[in-house]
Order: sequence, then C-alpha cells, then structure tokens
Amino acid sequence: MLPPELPPLPALTRAEAEVVDRYLDVVDLLGRINPGRDGDTYRGLRAAQALVGKAAALRDALTLMHHRGETEVHAATLARALRVLDGERRTARIGLPPPSES
Repeated sequence: MLPPELPPLPALTRAEAEVVDRYLDVVDLLGRINPGRDGDTYRGLRAAQALVGKAAALRDALTLMHHRGETEVHAATLARALRVLDGERRTARIGLPPPSES
C-alpha cells in the first residue's frame, strides 16, 4: 500500500521557494542545536558551524526576493508550503520538550 499523497505545494515564485527551503534548513539546524533536547555536544557544534552558512543563504534569498520587487510576504501561502514540507514537525524541534514527570 502506498502512503497517502501529499497535497501539492502552492504556487510560489522561485524566490519564495528559495526562502522557504533556506528557512527550513535553518530550522533543522536550530533543532539539532537545541540544548533542551537530547544529543551530544559535537552534533550541536557541527550544526552551529553549518548554521552560519545557512543563515547567510536565507539572507541572500530574502535579499533576492526584495530586489525582484517581492516586498510582501504572503504568509498564508508560505505557511501552506511549510506545512506540505513538514514544517510543523521540523519547527517543533526548536521549542522546549514537555516537562518530564520526574
């Protein structure tokens, strides 16, 4: 049996798609760095080192979007794209985990 088909991505400009992709790259790294989550320091260190480049790529994507005259963020459309790309699960890793029962 095949997994259920994902809804299609909403229509995005190339610059918007790049912003969404670079944003999720940053989110994934922040989730790996999160000190409230289990993991080792080396993994967090490697993610922090990579974060510099990914943040610069996000900045560049936003700059390109702005230079192309795309001065407004269409939040509803971009939020739909983030949901299709599993953004809710990925961004949840940035927050604190629920308190333990100890």
